[in-house]
Amino acid sequence: MAITRTLSIIKPDATKRNLTGAINAKFEAAGLRIVAQKRIHLTKAQAGKFYEVHKARPFYDELCEFMASEPVVVQVLEGENAVAKNREVMGATNPAEAAEGTVRKEFALSIGENSVHGSDSDENAAIEIAFFFAGIEIVG
Repeated sequence: MAITRTLSIIKPDATKRNLTGAINAKFEAAGLRIVAQKRIHLTKAQAGKFYEVHKARPFYDELCEFMASEPVVVQVLEGENAVAKNREVMGATNPAEAAEGTVRKEFALSIGENSVHGSDSDENAAIEIAFFFAGIEIVG
């Protein structure tokens, strides 16, 4: 398997509850390395630009409002098949359907406040990483 990268966001519901370290421990235990990381507070406009792909969906405004409500931790994870590995560690979007031991099963408050975001493909990972990080900030 190839070593790849993916974007991870620890969302406002998790940063508000000081869960960054616990969530990162799960990524690292699964073999993913954090090769870039920063804590930021998105504006609603920045969140809207990032989630633009969902603009036509009914949850778009609520999602943007939520993502701007508290700081988030954006990070680049690196490892074998990083996108798939990260999605496995995150668990299903609905925490009630997430597997035991996953981030969302343990920490999510609801479908909307589900603690983490992760890229869904290698192509989107590259786009999402570039949204938040300059190449010089990624130090694998």
